[in-house]
Amino acid sequence: MKAVLTMGNGDYDMLRYCDVPVPSPGPDEVLLKVLGAGVNNTEINTRLGWYSASVSSSTEETSDVEASDGGWNDVTPFPFIQGTDCCGEVVAVGTNVSAERIGERALVRACMRKSGYQSMDNVWMASDFDGAFAQYVVVPASEVFAVTCDWSDVELATIPCAYGTAENMVHRACVKAGDHVLIAGASGGVGSAAVQLVKRRGATVTAIAGGSKMDQVMAIGADRVIDRNEDVLQVLGKEAVDVVIDNVAGPEFPAMLEVLKRGGRFVSSGAIGGPVVELDMRTFYLKDISMIGCTAWDEPVFPNLIGYIERGEIRPLLAQTFPLHQIVEAQKAFLKKQHVGNFVLIPPT
Repeated sequence: MKAVLTMGNGDYDMLRYCDVPVPSPGPDEVLLKVLGAGVNNTEINTRLGWYSASVSSSTEETSDVEASDGGWNDVTPFPFIQGTDCCGEVVAVGTNVSAERIGERALVRACMRKSGYQSMDNVWMASDFDGAFAQYVVVPASEVFAVTCDWSDVELATIPCAYGTAENMVHRACVKAGDHVLIAGASGGVGSAAVQLVKRRGATVTAIAGGSKMDQVMAIGADRVIDRNEDVLQVLGKEAVDVVIDNVAGPEFPAMLEVLKRGGRFVSSGAIGGPVVELDMRTFYLKDISMIGCTAWDEPVFPNLIGYIERGEIRPLLAQTFPLHQIVEAQKAFLKKQHVGNFVLIPPT
């Protein structure tokens, strides 16, 4: 089968489109024909080694890193196949899996809690083992969720990582009707998903986005959009919001805590603007702020998303598609951050 192998930490020359053997499912696994695979910061960060403690710059500024601890769980299993988002069709099953599952159109829960939900231990498809940048992928049957809807394959492929990450933050932060939520980076995959997921819970959304994308962010449900070049503290004032969802971090981090009300919740699962930030501990503890880090998805998160899709409560935000062999062009376009929503790669049929 055709696949993209990531050979190691480095630039785009680490991505090799080549032939590899079709994997075989183990007893508790299924083989999926990949119908669409989303593009995320995760794959780029892993290739660059950005998760290493030795890196302090933003994704856009990271290069030439050779990091033994550059993956989500320290060691990245190079060479391997990336691709965290997968919409696929079940085409074969292991001996312990019902053959009735063959033919299902499904989404893969990329974050897997192999030690159970009482533990925060987690592994990720495409960070810890082979993912969906290929014609076929093998995954545990328990992580494959059939979905019935009228969305296209590529629309479904926009969902797993971005919406799973966003729903996990919204869930952990206990967002509820009546809350005022500030979402940074609201035009990106996770941010735009968060706008929809916060609104479906009945909360008010103030979003931060680039000037050229503000109208699009309003169109997906934001109540107000602030240009990212504006001073958010000056615009909103102190103690203005109940929850901050911030996957940007970087120099603007201190203002995010200032705009939180006393007892507010700050939640994050990323730091594309820079992972090392300035924290005034007095702001943190004197305002009784809860800071919530999110990587491991809680148990309700992915079943929730499947329900939202099937009931028509969210909609996909497909920015652009590329054939799988154009992965370099896709990632370059992704990093320009001129889009709203998600990019999807389509393997050859």
